Amino acid sequence: MSTVPPALAAAQFAPPRRWPDISFRWLAFLAACTIVALIVLVGWEVFHGAQLAVKKFGFSFLGSSIWDPVADKYGAWPFIYGTLMTSLIALLLAVPLGVGTALFLTEVAPLRLRQPVIMIVEMLAAVPSVIFGLWGIFVLIPWLRDNLFVWLKHGLGFLPLFQGPIYGVSVLAAGIIVAIMILPIITSVSREILRSVPNLQREAAYALGATHWEVIRIAVLSYARRGVFGAAVLGLGRALGETMAVTMVIGNGRRIGMSLLSASDTVASTIANQFAEAPSDLFAAALIEMALLLFLVTLTVNVIARLMVRNHILAAGGV
Repeated sequence: MSTVPPALAAAQFAPPRRWPDISFRWLAFLAACTIVALIVLVGWEVFHGAQLAVKKFGFSFLGSSIWDPVADKYGAWPFIYGTLMTSLIALLLAVPLGVGTALFLTEVAPLRLRQPVIMIVEMLAAVPSVIFGLWGIFVLIPWLRDNLFVWLKHGLGFLPLFQGPIYGVSVLAAGIIVAIMILPIITSVSREILRSVPNLQREAAYALGATHWEVIRIAVLSYARRGVFGAAVLGLGRALGETMAVTMVIGNGRRIGMSLLSASDTVASTIANQFAEAPSDLFAAALIEMALLLFLVTLTVNVIARLMVRNHILAAGGV
């Protein structure tokens, strides 16, 4: 009597791989290569377009504050500064709120409440940026100008961060808008990170007599801190490139100052505002060089964040 398992016997007499399997494999490979090719082509095109400004200004372009189209002298530092300030404000607001929401969904919320909240977070991610910009102009900025900014100036006006005239459009307004826009991605990634924490961690903490909050703080957050940090960095990558909403609420003022109540500008908003009206080839090349800088920084930040999140999930036993 044969001792060969039925599955092995069936495999021995299975027909050879047919063309649908081979075709699907190569089509999937081609699709993946297309994505990589698109990124390379975009990078090459931006790099090629920026060569005129790179050759003329070199690295001084990044540290110069001069932006004079008449004299054909350009420096990107005011826009880099505005980008960093709005992104920092957005992270300070969105990370605690996003991680707190993720903790609520994974550790506190009852099952019947989790799915509706998750749906609302996903719907927030689907809202176009121009809608956030319009909401910022007609709702957020008037409220900030008449309420929050007045309170901040009266209560904390001794600080350089809250000095100067109040116009409404400002770095702080742009930071709040960007915080709302990056909140869904921070919440979603943090939620997946917290879900990957082994239940054994929680059970061990409960067995030692820890309270619910102590379990969350010691067993969950301490285990997931690297992945949560990766979620924050991923949100930073999204914040750096926000364009339309920021352009509508930041005020478009090329200033470098400590006050969060003053107008400013970012790299992305400057490109969106001025590229169509570039008066010279050097002006256009300067804008493209800023686009190249934004492309490289955003790509690097996203790669670092993805690696951090992936390493945490692998360490937790995920896939």
